[in-house]
Amino acid sequence: MPDITESPSLDRIDRRITRWMADHGLLLLRLALGVIFLWFGALKLIPGLSPAEGLAGRTIEVITFGVVPEATAVPILGVWESLIGLGLLSGVWLRATLLLLFAQMLGTLLPLVLFPAETWQQFPYAPTLEGQYIIKNAVLIAGAVVLGATVRGGRLVPEPVPAKR
Repeated sequence: MPDITESPSLDRIDRRITRWMADHGLLLLRLALGVIFLWFGALKLIPGLSPAEGLAGRTIEVITFGVVPEATAVPILGVWESLIGLGLLSGVWLRATLLLLFAQMLGTLLPLVLFPAETWQQFPYAPTLEGQYIIKNAVLIAGAVVLGATVRGGRLVPEPVPAKR
């Protein structure tokens, strides 16, 4: 199959699209992550609306050795996730927001180990629906890593940067 850059008009279109993606990708990623965290966090603040509240609450109860009961853990997690969402949407205090996000993501992975009967049909290749819900967080983590790589002013570039000699 011929390379798209072999056609000058297709190459021009490809460059324009790639430039647009580089110019807008980080903002779109930050906003998308923000919406997800705010939405899922808000659901945890209304009892019975979040499909993750039982597993999340039990996980926090277990890792705090019962100090934080499930009924208290879920709203705290809801506020935490909502703060992450607001931080991402606003772009304010992005380093602190990403720190909260990474700490929260570590917690979301724990049920895979703490509650294997609920998260795996067959370990390690057939997760349950709850397990799939948790594993998809790898995409959120990867997105946060990309955002984190730019907090010091980094950016996406549509063309290769020449190597320094």
